[in-house]
Amino acid sequence: MVKLVGEPLVILLIEDNDAHAELVLRSMKDHRVANIIYHANDGEKALDFLFHRNVFKEMETSPRPNLILLDLRLPKVDGLEVLKTIKETPHLMEIPVVVLTSSDAEKDIVRSYGYHANSYVVKPLDFKKFTQLMQDIGGYWLGWNSVPLHDLSKELPLIEIKEPPQIIL
Repeated sequence: MVKLVGEPLVILLIEDNDAHAELVLRSMKDHRVANIIYHANDGEKALDFLFHRNVFKEMETSPRPNLILLDLRLPKVDGLEVLKTIKETPHLMEIPVVVLTSSDAEKDIVRSYGYHANSYVVKPLDFKKFTQLMQDIGGYWLGWNSVPLHDLSKELPLIEIKEPPQIIL
């Protein structure tokens, strides 16, 4: 059993396609990329999670993510609107947001970076390439990348993790 003395690494996956979400979750789990992965299947749930609204009022049910993986085509609130809202909100804007989508349309890339996406990645169709991509994304954004210090000690309790859990919103 791994005992964490700092904050757990948290990813918020915002993806409406169940098959794509399962691939991301499985790849992240297999490579032990994050301790906790939350999955929102629409843009409205994702914003509720980030802003602690509705069923996510308690910090324990919606901790601040270290990384957001965001699909663009989402029900209820479009991915670009979710991205724009995150990057316009002072307490969220420093969270890295990786657009992870099947769209390679130039207009989507331009709009994503216009709304300050930290990265734009087109999902590969090949399973091996996809799992390698997930390992690389996790390794870079959660391992190598440096972010401003943020005191999460009041937001997140000390927890023990045996295996990276998957939490479906």
